[in-house]
Amino acid sequence: MRVAINGTCFNHRPSGARQRFVGLFNELLIQLPEAEFTLFEPRDADIGTWFGDHPNLSVKTTPLPSEGRVKRWWQGLHYWPKALELTGAGVFEALHLPLIRPRQGKTILTIHDVRGLLPEERPFTKALHHRVIGDALARADEVVTVSAWMRDVLLSLVPNLSVTVIYNGINPALFAAQNEDIVNEFLIRHQLPREYMLAVGHIEPRKNYPRLLKAVAQLKAQGRDFFLVIVGQDSGQGEALRRLIDTLGLQARVRVLSTITDQDLALVYQACRLVVFPSLYEGFGIPILEAMAAHRPIVLSNLPVFNEITQGKALYFLPTDIDAIAHALERGMVDEVGREAMVAHGLLRVGDFRFDRLAQQMASVYRH
Repeated sequence: MRVAINGTCFNHRPSGARQRFVGLFNELLIQLPEAEFTLFEPRDADIGTWFGDHPNLSVKTTPLPSEGRVKRWWQGLHYWPKALELTGAGVFEALHLPLIRPRQGKTILTIHDVRGLLPEERPFTKALHHRVIGDALARADEVVTVSAWMRDVLLSLVPNLSVTVIYNGINPALFAAQNEDIVNEFLIRHQLPREYMLAVGHIEPRKNYPRLLKAVAQLKAQGRDFFLVIVGQDSGQGEALRRLIDTLGLQARVRVLSTITDQDLALVYQACRLVVFPSLYEGFGIPILEAMAAHRPIVLSNLPVFNEITQGKALYFLPTDIDAIAHALERGMVDEVGREAMVAHGLLRVGDFRFDRLAQQMASVYRH
């Protein structure tokens, strides 16, 4: 079996899609030694180095950029037909939109979410996304998505679609307990207290950070002076968030970390008291897995997909209700019995998201 992988949408910017890509395909290369994989990488990121020295992997650098979806698609119209024909691949992992499909063989498309169809998007944007997504779903031979909730959303768009759920994954060992001296050094280096609430995710409107900050300010006014750490790169809302921190008088109680290493990400989980995920919309939610692996309780928006991942065993709140967020945060910080129950369930549940198990499911899709 020959498999071609369109990795041109990836670069070194952290994302849930990148984490899934690296973890899943490293395992697939091991589990399918008889398959020949060709990875197409963008011109501006050497992503082939993420996969080590696997004998069944070859890497081809394309003239396509990792940034700029429209430009990458337009240039790809001329590049892909010949490039894919030369690989002789029977399976093509498209991995992103707009859909590129070879003249021969089968195409698999992974869909993480359909945020472009949200009601708050501009009419033109929604119409464009609806057309691009609808076209891709109709032309892909198999669609893979990251949650049962997302599967139902896709089926509402295209009934009778062939779609397989393969969760996002995690390597739990990366978030295992660290030496106390290493944790303390991290806290000192970043000037953080010994206990804090942690939110992880790029700084953008759907992450709902303004309401989270207002809930923290409300708790402070009530004498609950909790500390909040937000880890995420600026995706358009960074300056507005900093102004809100100043307006709410939270300069001494909130820290935003925009650039940290993978090792520091594990440490920031180890040092926190709870993880809060206040999103308005997600197709999955990898920080939930990271919290489980780090043995931390989780306070979440009551999104269907979050309930699916945690099996209803976390603390939930209505993400548009600041009072509800504040109440859930306080309970998550002080309720020891509830905290222990969440951690215990997380330790059991996180095993369902190991990349070796998920790779077995993807291998079955390939064989099918």
